[in-house]
Amino acid sequence: MAKLVFGMNQSLDGYVDHMAFGPGPTLFRHFVEQAHEQVGSIYGRGLYELMRYWDEDHPEWDADRREYAVGWRRQKKWVVSNSLTSVGPNAALIGEDFEAAIRRLKADVEGEIQVGGPVLAKSLGELGLIDEYRIYLHPVVLGEGSPFFIGPRPRLRLTATERIDEDVIRLTYVPA
Repeated sequence: MAKLVFGMNQSLDGYVDHMAFGPGPTLFRHFVEQAHEQVGSIYGRGLYELMRYWDEDHPEWDADRREYAVGWRRQKKWVVSNSLTSVGPNAALIGEDFEAAIRRLKADVEGEIQVGGPVLAKSLGELGLIDEYRIYLHPVVLGEGSPFFIGPRPRLRLTATERIDEDVIRLTYVPA
């Protein structure tokens, strides 16, 4: 059975914004390792289109970015969208009845699957399908933006903390 994990970088005041802050070298290396360990990712349309950046090599990439791209390309990707008609390599489109599709996916696949984005995480969380939440807490205050949790906050229980680099702590929670 698959384990669905929602994890993102978050500011101290609860926002996610890849344009305002991002991972330093140590945290990025952590994400490289995760890309190789995870069996896949579930995305909504918007985040999937953003992540397609990793489909093609870029000359300015360092070794870690090239390695991340290899891991990301290897993973299966499932894209929840009613507006897309096609998706890129190693990806499958989930349109109507996404709840049944995700439940089937969770039952049929072995390993960890990353859930991409707060909007999708809200929907999957309300259905009781997210097994773990990982908050990568950065010492940044944004004051606005997209919140990590959209809508009602799920009841959670802290299961682990880990300092990833000198400024970032990973908080791991499971539904209570």
